[in-house]
Amino acid sequence: MARGYMGKILFVDLSKNKLKDEALDEKLCRQFIGGYGIGARILFSRQKAGVDPLGPDNILGILTGPFTGTPALAGTKHTVVGKSPLTGGWGDANSGGYFGAFLKFAGCDAVFFTGMSAKPVYLFVNNGKAELRDAAHLWGKDTRQTEEILKSELGKDVEVACIGPSGEKLSHIAAVLNKNRAAARSGLGAVMGSKKLKAVAVKGNMKVPIADEKRTKELRKKYTAELGGHIAWLKPFGTPFLVDIGVLSGDSPVKNWTGVGVIDFPDFQPIAKEAVIARRAKKFACYQCPIACGGYMKAGTGEYKYAAGSRRPEYETIAMFGTNCLNNNLESIIKASDICDRYGIDTISAGAAIALAIECYERGLITKADTDGIEMTWGNHKAIVAMTEKLAKREGFGAVLADGVKVAAEKIGKGSDQYAIHIGGQELPAHDPKHSFHYATSYKLDSTPGRHFVGSELSDAPGHPAGLLPRFDLTSFSGRGEARRIGSNFHQTVVCTGMCLFVYWAFPNVDPIADFMRAVTGWDITDDELLKTGERISNLRQAFNIREGLNPLEFKVPDRVFGRPPLKEGPVAGVTVDEDTMVREYLTAMDWDLKTAKPSKKKLLELGLTDVAQELWP
Repeated sequence: MARGYMGKILFVDLSKNKLKDEALDEKLCRQFIGGYGIGARILFSRQKAGVDPLGPDNILGILTGPFTGTPALAGTKHTVVGKSPLTGGWGDANSGGYFGAFLKFAGCDAVFFTGMSAKPVYLFVNNGKAELRDAAHLWGKDTRQTEEILKSELGKDVEVACIGPSGEKLSHIAAVLNKNRAAARSGLGAVMGSKKLKAVAVKGNMKVPIADEKRTKELRKKYTAELGGHIAWLKPFGTPFLVDIGVLSGDSPVKNWTGVGVIDFPDFQPIAKEAVIARRAKKFACYQCPIACGGYMKAGTGEYKYAAGSRRPEYETIAMFGTNCLNNNLESIIKASDICDRYGIDTISAGAAIALAIECYERGLITKADTDGIEMTWGNHKAIVAMTEKLAKREGFGAVLADGVKVAAEKIGKGSDQYAIHIGGQELPAHDPKHSFHYATSYKLDSTPGRHFVGSELSDAPGHPAGLLPRFDLTSFSGRGEARRIGSNFHQTVVCTGMCLFVYWAFPNVDPIADFMRAVTGWDITDDELLKTGERISNLRQAFNIREGLNPLEFKVPDRVFGRPPLKEGPVAGVTVDEDTMVREYLTAMDWDLKTAKPSKKKLLELGLTDVAQELWP
């Protein structure tokens, strides 16, 4: 077995209450690395098309990568995978923290759940031994309460990934939380809830085998010293450093993507980085991370009460509950974030749902009679917090919003779908493709649509595949296809190693990835092989969606997101994204069909995906 892996996958049949270990094949590891690479390979092979995302046949996986739990720089990540209830296609969400490392210390590289338990259960993995336990006493508890109870029962050194009441109630925007981090996107918390799986608790002191531990530690020291770029901002402020930049540059969505930050939201300083840090109690770091970009907040003592130690809201949360709702009351944003964390909700999707409700209210499509007496107006922070709590509890009008903006618009009707900002069912994050053109391709064509952490073609940015990418005019929509192919495919590999992207983007080049892979696994691996591996993963994820009958070319991008019509003022005035050119050039570079986005048979065979080619091209 390759180094960097524990060599074991645990399969749990919740319907039959049966657990089975399978050896992790080294060939599988080298071809798909880990994370959603191995996840996609297993789901495509073992799950039929057309299963109900919230039914017993949907497979839910939690996976690590070869860097996770090792001295490799920022090997903090684990990934949750499954068919998404939001999009009906491939779903994945990754998270930092400590859970991924301790899943490996407990003896597993990954765990997959099939079936559906008749009663609430949790899985406990302890130094190679796994068992399902009753979770009746945990059902209905929020994520912090769940962790506290399990730590009191199993020991303080246990790490927990769990859902809150929102996941139990099958909210399509439910997340999987672990201490201070969330695997939030794709609605996989609802999949976990549908299986009556409340939590996974892991404990152990097993050592991850490493081919050359001395070399790995030397590389860690060397590359930590070379970290640059945004690290200078991340260390003191965390992601809230982006609030100022986003508003001033036009990157942050404003007024449900209709406004301009410097014009419609000029008084943003109350939610900017300095204001956030003033309320921070202390910083925290994910497993062996040299940056420590996370933070705990002081207790809320003003209008909004929240306990000391609540997680500091990230940029995306601040933007979605702040600029996108014209809300500059920071305490309310911290409170909304705390509600989402406790109930287990994706803050990006929740903020988008609140903005949809406000716009529908302001336009007269819904009234106080619909919103339980809450006056949903722009900047009304009391209404934002009150409706967020209703959403999390799936109560009243909150039940309309609890499955995301696509479903909410279907329930509201009256043409509200034009104000529901999503692509393929997934709410968009707080980055505007009119400002950064590369997001247009990500949002439209990635196998998890509407996502921002899915690769780029920007060759001159730190950490991106410098030296691998062809140059192009950054001000143009054309000429990006081949660079996008390379940048996105390399990104797939990096994510699957378990490395945090904030660290990857701070490297001066891509050399650290292959260096750490050689030191950790012992493989004589090159950048070219890593790029090919990423291409294999990308094509397999795409094939999963094609098999489900999805065609990303049919996804409607909200006009306001791509500048149709263009804004008349502000930093991105006059910009309309040339969607057709960017899509065509990327599909051509990937060798995907221009009408269906289906990978060619030739490409699939070239990548060694013979069974996939046979299924897509019978």
